[in-house]
Amino acid sequence: MSKGQYFSYGRTEIEYLQAKDKKLGEAMEKIGPIQREVYPELFPALVKSIVGQQISTKAQETIWGRMQGRFQPLTPTILGKAALEDLQSCGISMRKATYIQAMAKGIDADPGILQALPHLSDQEVCDELTKFKGVGIWTAEMLLIFSLQRPDVVSFGDLAIQRGMRMLYRHRAITPELFAKYRRRYSPYGTVASLYLWAIAGGAIPDLTDPAPRKKK
Repeated sequence: MSKGQYFSYGRTEIEYLQAKDKKLGEAMEKIGPIQREVYPELFPALVKSIVGQQISTKAQETIWGRMQGRFQPLTPTILGKAALEDLQSCGISMRKATYIQAMAKGIDADPGILQALPHLSDQEVCDELTKFKGVGIWTAEMLLIFSLQRPDVVSFGDLAIQRGMRMLYRHRAITPELFAKYRRRYSPYGTVASLYLWAIAGGAIPDLTDPAPRKKK
């Protein structure tokens, strides 16, 4: 996967969000510009997203490095023909190996599946991608952002997005209704709002804490 490309945004998006949402605007001023790497190559991005499910970022990078070294070039044809045991030996579960192999075979048989995605709406992309086992709505939404670079994606299924909203707006919980309100407010530049919510959730503004009730041990 190529490196060095970042999600593109500028003054138009920043000024719009600052005008629509004072709290978010103030946070954006404190944090400054955000560079988030994007991966325009859809197939490797899909495979990496399956690899990274329910494991740490560090573990994902380790396994991904092994896969890139073992399967060259990392194409649907190569992975579709790979033995499940060879995929698994990179450090993934047999279940993930099965998902990746099946997806690779499907795309190898019909390359038009991925070629059509840039021309579809966000919802249509999600509908197409979630036909693959192992690809859920959240994964599809991350592909919308980090591969297709769609401008208006805010993922309700992303726990860090919810955490960032709680911290910024001082909510104990983010209900679907609250989430929908904020998503409407950010539109049509929801993705830039997402970048800043992730940053907030990650501690970019130290004096913002998470007001969610602590779970009892």
